[in-house]
Amino acid sequence: MPTRDELREHLVRTRISGDVATPRENNLDHYSSLANRDPHYMLGLTTSQPWSYRDILELMAKSAGVDADPGHRAGQDTIDPERTIDALDAMADRIAAALSSPSPRLLFATGHPTGLLAVHLPLARFAAERGARLLTPAEGWTYWGHGFGRKRKIRYLQDVAMLDDKGGFVHTHDPAPMVAMIADMGEELPDLVIADHGWAGAAGEAGIPTVGFADSNDPALFVGEAEGKIEVVVPLDDNVLPRHYGPLTDHLVTRVTRAL
Repeated sequence: MPTRDELREHLVRTRISGDVATPRENNLDHYSSLANRDPHYMLGLTTSQPWSYRDILELMAKSAGVDADPGHRAGQDTIDPERTIDALDAMADRIAAALSSPSPRLLFATGHPTGLLAVHLPLARFAAERGARLLTPAEGWTYWGHGFGRKRKIRYLQDVAMLDDKGGFVHTHDPAPMVAMIADMGEELPDLVIADHGWAGAAGEAGIPTVGFADSNDPALFVGEAEGKIEVVVPLDDNVLPRHYGPLTDHLVTRVTRAL
């Protein structure tokens, strides 16, 4: 496992944290859309508090380390690597707690097949090696979503759920697939969901213990964390080159191993 200093340097160098690629104007646009309760940006969550645009910006500054200045309207924005590492440690401890229970049931899902899948695959494999049962509900379930002209379906790669579009895994924010998976599971719900985007939001909304990853322009999961629906959210750029997530994944797996 890399040391904390080595991991921090790697996160900044690869722009997983630090000066990230997501521009400030994109972040603020998404915060405004969430404040207006645009369903696309809610990621399957509802809120019990009246989160305003300023409230969301303040939360993102606290939880992810974006610039707290509302006057900073365009240009570079940031994710604090220290917050990323602290959240990774909290996520690892929560996964370790789940794996320490008798016959644990875990569920992995990602909306980022070209990015975060590189984290989910080895983490799922590790969980299975440690005795977890990896759930694969609603495999092959199809639906017509918004913004595309043909059916998409749930498909698993090494027990990680993704959305398939005619033979190719696709990026998605949609919570509908996770809603279908929850319905298919009935009473046998997972002890922990490890996910992102709408997969994590829908699971947290259903009251299932959930940890997740989120970019600085996906504030809904951080709001869900603040309201207690999601246990841990790791702030990071969720779509850098897949190989760059290797040290981060090593850190997660080693921390879980030490906690068991």
